Amino acid sequence: MSDRVFATNRRAWHDYHILESVESGLVLTGTEVKSIREGKANLREGYARVVNGEAWLHNVHVATYANGNIFNHEPTRSRKLLLHKGQIGRLAGRSREAGLTIVPLKMYEKKGRVKLELGLAKGKRQFDKREALAERESKREVARAIRERERER
Repeated sequence: MSDRVFATNRRAWHDYHILESVESGLVLTGTEVKSIREGKANLREGYARVVNGEAWLHNVHVATYANGNIFNHEPTRSRKLLLHKGQIGRLAGRSREAGLTIVPLKMYEKKGRVKLELGLAKGKRQFDKREALAERESKREVARAIRERERER
């Protein structure tokens, strides 16, 4: 049984070096779950913070549910993350280091629950981004050359 991915944060892989990742649960309302299952979540500008021993997800946009009523949710509200105490402590300690932040990487379903993959990330500099693009392009060229060589046979 494969888990269904609702949203990915491809921008995070471009802007950050992901040092480690951890799976987290989310405290959601019913209309948020329905909207996420429709694929209407955006992780691009999101980040997580640890406040008073609790992990919170900020600035993640979950569109209002189209068939919702007056109890529909606020699209960019802060959502509590469900992590073990040790995981929260480790993330809080590591995120206090210079240049490290916690970013959401992927939102998916696991055993009927919405889960979030968080990444401890260090920001990339401009030359790191160019280096990554050049590496990706060289891999493409090598793969293209291998395919052409196989066609000639």
